[in-house]
Amino acid sequence: MVKTKIIEIGSMVPAFEEEQLIILFGPKATAELRDICLIHEFEDTPKDALKVGGKIKFGDQEFTIDEVGSQANANFEELGHISIYFRNEVGDVLPGAIIVSPGGFPKFEVGDTIEVL
Repeated sequence: MVKTKIIEIGSMVPAFEEEQLIILFGPKATAELRDICLIHEFEDTPKDALKVGGKIKFGDQEFTIDEVGSQANANFEELGHISIYFRNEVGDVLPGAIIVSPGGFPKFEVGDTIEVL
């Protein structure tokens, strides 16, 4: 299990609700990236945490990981970066992304915990 805490919410994050997309990035994100990302800090460095059939939780809201891009785990481990698409249909997944279901944009606040199970 991987736990990470949301330490900052970019000003443009709510605009991505229509796209059903959240972009996570670690604390070293550039100023340009911070506007569009949830900035988070790991309790422990993840190692191959993202797996098809795994779970990701935003507080008590749980989602199933349906697809994992080819670079998703490497980016998550190195940069804390991952794009999460919340949708029910599975399609082409970008290398640094995961697709989770059910669709629906989670609620979150600074200080909330994200868990990958």
